[in-house]
Parts: sequence; structure tokens; C-alpha cells
Amino acid sequence: MTDAYALADAARTETPNFGDERATLTAFLDHQRDTFAWKCAGLTTEQLRARPLAPSALSLLGLARHLAEVERGWFRNTLNNEARPGFWKHPDGSFAEFDVDDADPDEAFAVWRRECAHARELVAAAPSLDVPGHYRGPHGEESWSLRWILTHMIEEYARHNGHADLLREHLDGRTGE
Repeated sequence: MTDAYALADAARTETPNFGDERATLTAFLDHQRDTFAWKCAGLTTEQLRARPLAPSALSLLGLARHLAEVERGWFRNTLNNEARPGFWKHPDGSFAEFDVDDADPDEAFAVWRRECAHARELVAAAPSLDVPGHYRGPHGEESWSLRWILTHMIEEYARHNGHADLLREHLDGRTGE
């Protein structure tokens, strides 16, 4: 296994004290992405698959797969209207990103990194943060601005980084912001 998800603490994106709205939001999102990679760095396949906090079924690998799905859903499908299917599905069509017993960490982190890179390209190409994204779901069509999507993604990563921090501490005692 390669440690394709490794990231040294010093390599995390710095957040600006001053900057325009797009630069600030994208830096905060990249910092959260980098923090997640850092939380997963240096672990074995077994550790990434581990669900050490019973009764929770959360694992770091499940979170990586979930975050890849979230990146795909919000940026490709909602913002860019690509209608891409999920990466990990059960035969009945339900999401399977948290089913990691046989999951490949290298594949999961490659997909996640690819989705993050594509999201960065879409955000950079958007003429403004007011660009709308659309999604047709069970409640009809809903719309969100790119500004809302970026803010939501920061919140999504911050919540899951809290989970990742607890998982990592339980796995090997490593803590840190």
C-alpha cells in the first residue's frame, strides 16, 4: 500500500487573515481537506478500515469514501450539473461508502483527491460566488449558490474532521489540530 493520502502537518493550506471572499473560503476548505488527509496519514489498511468506537460504524476509510461522494455530489452534480453516479453503491442503489471491510484505501484516496482537484477547477472557473447549483431530489428542484456550497463543505469537513480526530486518537494516540 502506498501512503497516497499522507500529508505532513506543515503542508496544510494556510488560511489568510485577510483576503477576498473566494480566496478565504477556498483556503479554509483546502485547510479542512488537508487536515483530513493528515488525520489518515501513516496508517495501515487495517487501521483505516477499523471501527474502534462502537457502536458507531465510522472508520477513517469510510469517511474518505464519504467525502469523495460529498465532493462529487456538491461540485460535479449540483454545481456543474454532471449527474455522475455514486462511486460505491449497494446492488439496490443505496450508498455503500461506509462498507469498508474489503475496501481499497489507495482507490478511495485516489478518488477523493481526484474529486477535490475537480472541485477546485470548477470553483476557480466560476465567474462569481453567486453562480447557482441545482439538484432535483425528493423535494423537487433546489438551488444553492457556490458561496453556500463552499460554506457547507467547510462545515462538512469540520464535522468529519472531529470524527477523524477521535478515530485517530483511539487508533494510535495521535492528536492534533
